[in-house]
Amino acid sequence: MKYVLGIDIGTTGIKSALYDADGNAAGQSYRESRLHYPRPGWVEQDPEDFYRGTCETIREILTDNPKISSKDVAAISIAGQMAGMLAVDEDWKPVTHYDSWLDTRCNSYVEHIRQRAGGRVIELSGLPPMAAHCPKLLWWKNERPEVFAKFCKIVMPAGYVSGRMAGLRGRDAFIDPTYCHFTGLYDFQKNSWSEELCGTFGIPVDILPRVIDPWEIIGQLTSASAADCGLVPGVPIVAGCGDQAAGFLGAGLTRAGSVVDVAGTASCFACCVDKYSPDTQNNTLLFCRAASAGLWFPHAYLTGGGLCLRWFRDNIMRPGQGELEQAYKQMDLRAAALPAGPSRLLFVPHLGGRNFPFDGSARGSFVGFSWDADDAVFYKAIMEGIAYEYFIYLQIEKKLFADIDFKEVRVYGGGAKSEIFTQIKADVLGLAYVHIDRDEVGTLGSAIVGGYAVGLFDNMETCAERFVRVIKRVEPDMKIHMQYREYAEAYADLYTQLAPVYKRLADMDGGNIP
Repeated sequence: MKYVLGIDIGTTGIKSALYDADGNAAGQSYRESRLHYPRPGWVEQDPEDFYRGTCETIREILTDNPKISSKDVAAISIAGQMAGMLAVDEDWKPVTHYDSWLDTRCNSYVEHIRQRAGGRVIELSGLPPMAAHCPKLLWWKNERPEVFAKFCKIVMPAGYVSGRMAGLRGRDAFIDPTYCHFTGLYDFQKNSWSEELCGTFGIPVDILPRVIDPWEIIGQLTSASAADCGLVPGVPIVAGCGDQAAGFLGAGLTRAGSVVDVAGTASCFACCVDKYSPDTQNNTLLFCRAASAGLWFPHAYLTGGGLCLRWFRDNIMRPGQGELEQAYKQMDLRAAALPAGPSRLLFVPHLGGRNFPFDGSARGSFVGFSWDADDAVFYKAIMEGIAYEYFIYLQIEKKLFADIDFKEVRVYGGGAKSEIFTQIKADVLGLAYVHIDRDEVGTLGSAIVGGYAVGLFDNMETCAERFVRVIKRVEPDMKIHMQYREYAEAYADLYTQLAPVYKRLADMDGGNIP
């Protein structure tokens, strides 16, 4: 039997899994990643940690499954973080740390892009200006010119690890279309780097990697990397795709009209469509190419959606070290015991700034509480605030794609385990929520791409639909939905009123969010 290694280099950790031809996981492994915070608003990671963590997880899978020979591994496919970047020199040596998608030091350049050609960036790349690749490049170019001069190519974490495993040179650097919207420098109408946008912002086109399909084989595992991860040399290494694209594929989202809620650290809400139609009017949705050609995922996400609940747990509840998971369950039960429907308390979930539309000065807020509000009410309001953001995204998607009928939302991620959170989102959106029989979709989607690349799978979409099964359905209460609509609309108005206050507070703090 042949197997495919599907790997997901996430923000807080690296997941690897070995899948057989039927989509069954024969082995899994995880390594936590370190994030460094040298200054307020700065978030960095060490590229060496990405490589070592990937090799260690692969080796652990093989060690734990001695009956599986390393010779039976048909391909390696790596997905990873998308909006951050690092740079390599001609010898594939990193010349920067990984400039995380959580890092906001480039905020002033986001505003520069927005004022200079923000509408054009959305039109061509599908990206509302935000702290992604282009402003990060401008920061390095202007704030660290001596380092920028060493750039041969920029790469993402997955591309860096894949290239190192394959022994690539800097000039061989690659990227696949699922990442290209985050560059803010790509022209999806021409399917090439935009000389217009690069010229507008003074970014040399030659530091941008070549664009290839996710299923293209970029090289074979070198002897040195084979020794590091316990495999045999020569295993094909596939280009792979971004972690969100891999997760959408692994969750079986392969048809226009599909809707997905990634209830994770960064809460993401997306729909699947079959045409490129960027959000030039609202400047809110970003347009992400699916792993499958011809499909797109217009979506938006909260930088710290799930982190808001973790913040509440760690700073308000303060449970003991052995009670962390149980604390969520306790608060879920207390929130569920409250009267059904709106809590009448509005929460703004942008503790680390807002991405869509971008507002680096945004913060968190509770508005509307009175003497009788206890911690359960605040906890429920956090869940509602995330759902209200989703409501805004959904209304825009419905207007952009009036001919598509969005009927249900497929949910996965840690937040999917919460029954009350899922019910609140279903009620706010007026859409049914469905659970699938897969907790781990990123590595599965990555493996599907890898298996297709080497001929183990005939069709990515068919495999995804065959591997994933719906196991539970949560229907919305439409009477409560009508109540929630009013609060969602009030939430949208509230943010408009608070934006100038956030800006003033940020200016008083020197432009940084504490």
